Amino acid sequence: MSAAAELDFPSEAWVLAYRDAINANPEYAKAGKDWTHGVVAMVVKAEPSLGIDEDLAMWLDVHEGRCRDCKLLPAKEAESAAPFVVVASYAQWQQVIKKEIDPTKALMQGKLKLTKGHMPTMVKHVNASKQLVESTSRVPTKFRGQ
Repeated sequence: MSAAAELDFPSEAWVLAYRDAINANPEYAKAGKDWTHGVVAMVVKAEPSLGIDEDLAMWLDVHEGRCRDCKLLPAKEAESAAPFVVVASYAQWQQVIKKEIDPTKALMQGKLKLTKGHMPTMVKHVNASKQLVESTSRVPTKFRGQ
């Protein structure tokens, strides 16, 4: 597989490439250096028409400006263990990755839902969140249904 090969979103290969993109982003290293609040699970709601039969979570173990681990899990498993859970439809995550919507504004508008965790903590770390989104744009992504 060439470096430019597009990776299905979400997939195990995509989350591993995302981890590498986060760790290669010096702006995230700076913006995320004060994040010590634990894992953020980003849940993609089931979308059977796109072959996503159950809610899936991207388990993002970010700590002090590094991504220690990133994996794809059933959402129930991630939601019970992660201190922060953000839930959205496939289409909304696609808009975030393509930078069509700002994740902080989307959280405030209820397009992305913080179903677990402390909203003021998320807002305080808005620059880290923006760099996590910036890192997604460095992953060659193939969206389902396109």
